[in-house]
Amino acid sequence: MRRNLINRFFLLASPFALAATAFAAEEDPAMVLEEFNATASAASNFRVDNLWVLIAAFLVFTMHLGFSSLESGLCQKKNTVNVLFKNVFIICMGIITYYIGGFNLMYPAFGEGEGILKFAGFFIPSMDAVADPSLVTPGGYALDMTVWTDFLFQAMFAATAATIVSGAVAERVKLSSFMIFATLLVGIAYPISGSWKWGAGWLDQKGFYDFAGSSVVHAFGGFAALACVLVLGPRKGKYTKEGTKPILGHSMPLAVIGVFLLWFGWFGFNGGSVLNADPVLVSYVCVTTAIAAAFGGFSAMITSRVTLKKPDLSMALNGILAGLVGITAGADSVTIGAAAIIGLIAGALVVFSILFFDKIKIDDPVGAISVHGICGIWGTLAVGLPFFNGGSESLSFGTQLLGTVTISAWAFIFSFVVFFILKLIMGVRVSEEEENEGLDVAEHGSPAYSD
Repeated sequence: MRRNLINRFFLLASPFALAATAFAAEEDPAMVLEEFNATASAASNFRVDNLWVLIAAFLVFTMHLGFSSLESGLCQKKNTVNVLFKNVFIICMGIITYYIGGFNLMYPAFGEGEGILKFAGFFIPSMDAVADPSLVTPGGYALDMTVWTDFLFQAMFAATAATIVSGAVAERVKLSSFMIFATLLVGIAYPISGSWKWGAGWLDQKGFYDFAGSSVVHAFGGFAALACVLVLGPRKGKYTKEGTKPILGHSMPLAVIGVFLLWFGWFGFNGGSVLNADPVLVSYVCVTTAIAAAFGGFSAMITSRVTLKKPDLSMALNGILAGLVGITAGADSVTIGAAAIIGLIAGALVVFSILFFDKIKIDDPVGAISVHGICGIWGTLAVGLPFFNGGSESLSFGTQLLGTVTISAWAFIFSFVVFFILKLIMGVRVSEEEENEGLDVAEHGSPAYSD
């Protein structure tokens, strides 16, 4: 209370103090007042911008609850605890590894002629570093927020990459192996390729554009998941001599809750990526995000009805996510009509992609490879097409193709090598007996449901 009263006193007294200063220094009071107003305005904008990005980080955090609900809902109930445990581990380890070195690996301050790999040192600065005005003052830090807000927002993104993999390898992966893999993926692989674009690395210098991460986050996670699934193999009983046998999730209500939580959190994922509270751009990005999601869900409903002869709820849910992933690369730059078309195509694409991967016996219980990998590439490429970018000369399809292929290939190669080494050293798959029993009991010794 005392501090608030003091602050209010100085705020009221400031114009008089400025006038007295101007008089003593024989300066023009109008110019001094103008400078004061500019400084006060900058400070006010800084507070609002910093607060919005911080709130956006909280929204992205809720996406991890969404992933947890969606993945557990689409898996068998005997594996619910295991799915939830992996998601709890990922958010904890994601923040830890990003704090230790991931943040400075992803944002190393590349100099001219650099842009592939650089490390700015361990840990983020603590409160005892506030004497450095670049960390906490308007315009001092590279963005209009404190370094801690930037760290928290970006850490939420980093953990998402491993969460995508979690769903694809569900119901048969060995927990210890996955935990080691997820730590390396979030702590090393993601920050390296992330720095190529968002850290002003070589892809950014070439003009590659990815507003909020269709490739940097989603295609990265999707192709990391593909590599792990190839090493891991399908669930027992999924592919038989009689054909593909559906392994149904145990709770569609939980899956629906998960998708709506993800959609809600995506307003922070994309809206926060404006990196300030610009009312025009933030509201525009949130609208293109909502439009693409809605059209993606609708498109998947129609496509699944035509191809499967029934309206499939899981396909509709994945269609919403496909639209969200697809618009993420260009949410700030495409027209609203283009956002609708991007969502429509993504919604249809995800249905055909899921059916394709099932046909070639690549088992992905939640459709993560299709939603994040395939639709992440689609969204990134769409930004480079004149029809979607309004003929912008600064956006090149060739550069977009280079960027998304490079990031996807890096994620796939890193994940395949690491996961294969883990397979040789300690194994990556539970035994057939443990898989039949369920990972809740086999790995954790406690089922999710008492009945």
